[in-house]
Amino acid sequence: MTAADRTQDRPGRLADFVDGMRRSIPVVLPSLPFGLLFGTVGVQNGLSVAEATWMSVIVFAGASQLVGIELFGQKIAPWLIVLSIFAVNFRHILYSAALGRQMKRWSCLQRVVGFFFLTDAQYADGERKALEGPLTFPWYMGYALFLYANWVGGTVVGAAFGNLIPDSHALGLDFLLVIYFLCMVMGFRKRPLWLPVVGASAVSSTVAYYLIGSPWHVSVGAVVGVALAALLTPGRRAAR
Repeated sequence: MTAADRTQDRPGRLADFVDGMRRSIPVVLPSLPFGLLFGTVGVQNGLSVAEATWMSVIVFAGASQLVGIELFGQKIAPWLIVLSIFAVNFRHILYSAALGRQMKRWSCLQRVVGFFFLTDAQYADGERKALEGPLTFPWYMGYALFLYANWVGGTVVGAAFGNLIPDSHALGLDFLLVIYFLCMVMGFRKRPLWLPVVGASAVSSTVAYYLIGSPWHVSVGAVVGVALAALLTPGRRAAR
């Protein structure tokens, strides 16, 4: 624990933790169908309820878990499975590099724990929180643990009762998460270079989707956006 954390009183840490939980509610609710979906798909692909649950506990990466489940039962080379999962999760390398700047006052153990719980929503809301003030470990864990418990709990229910759950895609529940992420992206619209970076990322990701397919389009869009931001930033600094 850092000196800053030791000087923060317990009520303050608790308030930060509760605020983190509160901020996670908009993403917890629409992400629940994905936990149910993974539990159902896992059992249908030969996993037991315990195995599907354990995978969610130790991996905690919905997209890569679904990709892995779909590929494990097929006659595909192990290296290709690993490469496919890496492509899905490549964006987390970028997330950790960006959000790590806000964790400089955290201890090494806190950073390790924090990066395990790093998700798309955690990164986006973590950056937004950093705009308001320091990104504290209690706030971060309040957000993360509520989301984590929702994912693992959804997996258990989906694995145990998946055949009784209506198709979430048919109900359109999965689109709630898309709307949430669009809202988070729009929340950064006042930042410098937002429009060209988001535009380049969106266009390149769409083109990659049709040329090389999923999940590679996610990584392509992320790399193009980061590369453009890196190219444009030195020019802006020189102009100042």
